[in-house]
Amino acid sequence: MRRRKLRKKDRLELPEEQEEAGSEVDAEQPKEPEDWPSPPVEQSDAEQPKEPEDWPSPPVEQSDAEQPKEPEDWPSPPVEQSDAEQDSERAGLRNRLSSARGALSGFLASVVSRGVDDATWEELEEALILADAGVGATTALLDRLKEQAKADKVTDSDGLVALLKAQVAEGLSGRDLELRAEGNPAVWLFVGVNGAGKTTTIGKLAARQVRDGRRVVLAAGDTFRAAAVEQLGQWADRSGAELVRGAEGADPSSVVFDAIEHASAAGAPLVMADTAGRLPTRTNLMDELAKIYRVAGKGPGVVAEVLLVIDASTGQNGLAQARRFTESAELTGVVLTKLDGSAKGGIVMAVQNELDVPVKLVGLGEGLDDLVEFDAVEFAEALFS
Repeated sequence: MRRRKLRKKDRLELPEEQEEAGSEVDAEQPKEPEDWPSPPVEQSDAEQPKEPEDWPSPPVEQSDAEQPKEPEDWPSPPVEQSDAEQDSERAGLRNRLSSARGALSGFLASVVSRGVDDATWEELEEALILADAGVGATTALLDRLKEQAKADKVTDSDGLVALLKAQVAEGLSGRDLELRAEGNPAVWLFVGVNGAGKTTTIGKLAARQVRDGRRVVLAAGDTFRAAAVEQLGQWADRSGAELVRGAEGADPSSVVFDAIEHASAAGAPLVMADTAGRLPTRTNLMDELAKIYRVAGKGPGVVAEVLLVIDASTGQNGLAQARRFTESAELTGVVLTKLDGSAKGGIVMAVQNELDVPVKLVGLGEGLDDLVEFDAVEFAEALFS
């Protein structure tokens, strides 16, 4: 090492004639840093991807491009679609009849704590009447229940409640709940007092029918209320149905007849007709409804359904009003709206017992799918659970 350093020092001090010999030594030395060839490890950097903005997407990043669109564009997975479509049918009545259950909760608590005795029947009778079942329906139910309890030797609370559910379901079953559609077109007339929910019921049913692939024509037969015509027009736009309307104050029968003629010419299989709904305290309203019923059956269409819409929260008052409508048209079914609010569930039993007309649909909320077919078994289970 010492001699190498000295030789290097001497080399630096050589005269010009020895420069050529010394240059050979210099040629063997590494070049200055700026002239060094890149070592292998440095050369591999040149083969690395470009700057981040120019990098090609690695395989894992490329797979993201193949992923579904943003959440708002995702198609609903089958399980979620199934839940949405069946939410009202499966759990609607059971989850939403809180007020109806409240009217009977005292009786149920008493039976569970004390068992079945003579006072049980008196408490049940009182509870049913308070739940708007009415005297007639209550008496008929208790007679059947006592007879069956005696035959089955039911003495415990669980057995009595189970038997009560079965008797209520049986009393509300055995009727044709299907909405008939015979005729070309079929005509569904909706009657009831103002505020009962006729227009909303029509809109929800129209949306369901259009969704099922049917062409629907709505007839704005409540010509006495401009707001009713406007509301029905909004439902027509929302549901995809067609609307036939007349001038304000026009003859309701002529509007319904025009809608039937239009549906027949256009090949639409179904007409839903709204009607006036002022409180039926004057005979002329009943006469007007009877006229609409007659006229609707004279054209190419067939009146397949006459549905009475009742606000369930009005209880026995609503039932008294409903009796008047049976005088103007042959009712085929009842739609009970607002059953999820302050309504007492016994009104269902009262309607079928007093009017001898089946409850075909019940309204359980504001959504399109909250108008559902009435299920007697599910109703009984919800009412006494």
